Amino acid sequence: MRPALIVVLAIAIAAAVASGVRQAREDAGASAAPVRPLTRAQVSRPIAEVPPQLAALRRQVNVLKRGGVRAFEAQLRALRGRPVVVNMWASWCGPCRRELPLFQREALKRAASVAFLGVNVEDARDDALKLAARYPMPYPSFVDPRYNITAGRFHARGLPVTAFYDARGRLAVVRQGEIASQAQLAATIERYALR
Repeated sequence: MRPALIVVLAIAIAAAVASGVRQAREDAGASAAPVRPLTRAQVSRPIAEVPPQLAALRRQVNVLKRGGVRAFEAQLRALRGRPVVVNMWASWCGPCRRELPLFQREALKRAASVAFLGVNVEDARDDALKLAARYPMPYPSFVDPRYNITAGRFHARGLPVTAFYDARGRLAVVRQGEIASQAQLAATIERYALR
C-alpha cells in the first residue's frame, strides 16, 4: 500500500472515531459546561396563561412538603390530566446539584403544560433548605426521609432519579442517573411525558 493512501486512511479513521465519540456524548446528553442556577427572583417571576393547577405548584417555590407516600400520591392524583416530571434529589448528592439548574429551566419553559415535583431523599431539613436557597426550584418537593417514596414507588437505588408520568397519570419511565443536559431532559419529557 502506498504511504499517501495509508495517511489518508489513518486520517479518515481518526475522523470517524472522533465523530463517533462526539455523537456518543451528544446521545448521552453530555454537557460542555455546567449550567448556572437561576435565582429566586427568576424562578418566581409570573408566567402568563398558566392553568390554576400548575400556577398553584409554582407558588410553592422551595416548599418542603410532609405527608410521605400518601401526600405524594394525592398530589399525583390531583395532577391527572397533566404530564408530571418528578425529580428525586438530596443536598449530599453531587449529580443532583449539577442537574437542578436543568430542572429549573425546563420547569419554567413548560410552566403552562407540564407539572414538576421534587422528592427530597434522606436529607437533613436544614441542608435541604440551604440547597434549595442556592438552587430555587419553581415547584414543591416532598420530604422522603426514609426512602419510602423513592424506593417504594420507583424502586430506585441511589440518586438522582427522575420519573416521567403521562397526562393519564401513568408512570411512563423512571430514569436512574444524572440528566446531563437541557436537550436530554427536554427530549425525555417529549418522548415519555408528552406522548
